[in-house]
Amino acid sequence: MLLRDFIEDSLYNPHYGYFSNRAVIFNPGDPFDFNSIRDELEFHKVLAKRYTEFEDELDAKEYDEARQLWHTPTELFRPYYGEAIARYLVTNYKLTHHPFHDLIIYELGAGNGTLMLNVLDYIRDVHPDVYERTQYKIIEISSALASLQSSQLTSSAAARGHEKHLEIINQSIFNWNIYVGAPCYFVALEVFDNFAHDAIRYDPFTEEPLQGMVLVDNDGDFFEFYTKHMDPVVNRFLRLRHSACRRPFQHPLSGSRTIRKFKAGLPLAPNLTVPEYVPTRLMQFFDVLSNYFPQHQLVACDFNDLPDRIAGYQSPVVSTRHKRRPVTVTTPLVQQGYFDIFFPSDFNVVEDMYSAITGKLTRVMSQKEFLERWAYTEDTRTLSGENPMLEWYKNASTMLGVT
Repeated sequence: MLLRDFIEDSLYNPHYGYFSNRAVIFNPGDPFDFNSIRDELEFHKVLAKRYTEFEDELDAKEYDEARQLWHTPTELFRPYYGEAIARYLVTNYKLTHHPFHDLIIYELGAGNGTLMLNVLDYIRDVHPDVYERTQYKIIEISSALASLQSSQLTSSAAARGHEKHLEIINQSIFNWNIYVGAPCYFVALEVFDNFAHDAIRYDPFTEEPLQGMVLVDNDGDFFEFYTKHMDPVVNRFLRLRHSACRRPFQHPLSGSRTIRKFKAGLPLAPNLTVPEYVPTRLMQFFDVLSNYFPQHQLVACDFNDLPDRIAGYQSPVVSTRHKRRPVTVTTPLVQQGYFDIFFPSDFNVVEDMYSAITGKLTRVMSQKEFLERWAYTEDTRTLSGENPMLEWYKNASTMLGVT
């Protein structure tokens, strides 16, 4: 099978996929009182304590030494992070669509449902006139997470009031077939990183691309090999990237051709370049937005770089947890469902390809810059003046649609 299909199966298979069965998103309980925390070091300690308490409670119900637990900025900095997103959405809605259209928000992959609650709480409390016209729709591929999001509505009296404004659609975005002609906002936070990628290696002499495949033998072992027979999806990606990208980007054929050929001719040199991982599924996501949500405005945030990546260009981190300790490995060919496989995004390439497919303009900024504009940053400032919400996730970028 294609590596792209292997990764997607590993992450999203409804019976054994990572997000379907293994992943647990950390919920810290009450929001952190950052103004009473001494500094970032103390916040680390408070967070570690809550992490331990959270997992102890889970173990008391059912022990799992391979539990896959992770966190997001939405959870760590709630409600302030979600309020920043809400403030951006409402401001732009009032400038462009109010009062002629409802505020329609689609969120892809909503995790625990915390962002949904924070956004709807903010709009209800600060903009009650807009709240009456707000529709929040979650598109969630994981049945387990969709159930968790539904349960959030009954978590408190305040949350229950949102029910008439919320719809949870339990399906893959890639199976979407409903045309949405109304203006809407499409929120995708830490979604790009888990879209499946293809692997490509190049002949260092001819520069011919070869596509990565996965072979499974009779013993269930995985083997990687490369073929010259490229499938139409990856061929389209390479053509589109070549024609659409205005800015240079790093890939295995970057640099001097002479030096590359010299190194390839040395004894014991590999006969192909290191792999390049290309976001073909992300390209197809942009196709869905273009074909079915023509008046959407994108709000996306994801990693532009990651530590501990495997070898290659735009390569992923492949990691799991065992007895509460993180374990990283050096290949994406791992036991399906037990490993997270997540990629950085080259936002120069992503931005240009998005514009080429949808015809829409965007602007990219660091997550810190976005939060400085739209969050009340004093809410997450510690006594020392340090601000974890601004200083953490420095390797994240925000891409916003421009109307």
